[in-house]
Amino acid sequence: MVRKRVLVTGGAGFLGSHLCERLLAENCDVLCVDNFFTGRKENIAHLMDDPYFEVMRHDVTFPLYVEVDEIYNLACPASPVHYQYDPVQTTKTSVHGAINMLGLAKRTRAKIFQASTSEVYGDPEVHPQPESYRGNVNPVGPRACYDEGKRCAETLFFDYYRQHGLNIRVARIFNTYGPRMHPNDGRVVSNFIVQALQGKPITVYGDGSQTRSFCFADDLVEGFIRLMNAPDEVTGPLNLGNPREFTIRQLAELVIAKTGGASSLVFEPLPVDDPMQRKPDIAQARALLSWEPTIALEDGLDNTIAYFRELLGEQATAVQYNAAE
Repeated sequence: MVRKRVLVTGGAGFLGSHLCERLLAENCDVLCVDNFFTGRKENIAHLMDDPYFEVMRHDVTFPLYVEVDEIYNLACPASPVHYQYDPVQTTKTSVHGAINMLGLAKRTRAKIFQASTSEVYGDPEVHPQPESYRGNVNPVGPRACYDEGKRCAETLFFDYYRQHGLNIRVARIFNTYGPRMHPNDGRVVSNFIVQALQGKPITVYGDGSQTRSFCFADDLVEGFIRLMNAPDEVTGPLNLGNPREFTIRQLAELVIAKTGGASSLVFEPLPVDDPMQRKPDIAQARALLSWEPTIALEDGLDNTIAYFRELLGEQATAVQYNAAE
């Protein structure tokens, strides 16, 4: 059997590791590339014994010379804590990374997928957000390194498509959660779960009335695969996310109930340019991919809480062990 050679940049990250796992299950030969800024070896350790899985430490802001059939470009810090740590590098990762991966796709004639983001819509004035909406983004704010970096990456993908005939796919990812999220990434689901499990007050920014729509990682990866396997004319950009909308306060209360904790809510000022509402219009994904999420937030949270419960238990054990030495 001839296996597809698939490159996943950011493959040791939260979503990248789930994608690598899925591709291996589909009999692909997977090359995972990551600089391990936010990616974690623990996310892919269970894949290391698979003879069709390979890991390379590499930063996509530098060219990469490999032979592949497909490329999934997921490399970029995706949480505000991480992408605002070094905003210049974040922009470079989105822009230079896209140029380098598109160059690789051009040389090898590989099909290439771009993990874009709902952040291209900024703080939206249209709700829910369809792909035709051009967004409301502050180009000079603290989130712009990510928002505008991803917008520029989309520009590059479509220019390579028009100018060089590349076979591209662009997905706009809405809020996603699940096992292997970084415990310190500052995202709302992981923040709330970690704080609840540690018995700490849950930090809510703003008054908690802002909304998000949460998609479980397995559902999202299914969307990735379907988009990549769609007919060539289905380039995107395509929204992938869960259209079921929750307020941040509702999420906090659900996490407290599911962890069995007694955390109180602490309210802090809303960060600059933080969007007040976020909900995908997935009509195109339904029509073109026959895709929509199937895992309810209540069920996905159970899996995610179980992951963090085990992770925090291991960290506590390690701390106790080190203190005893």
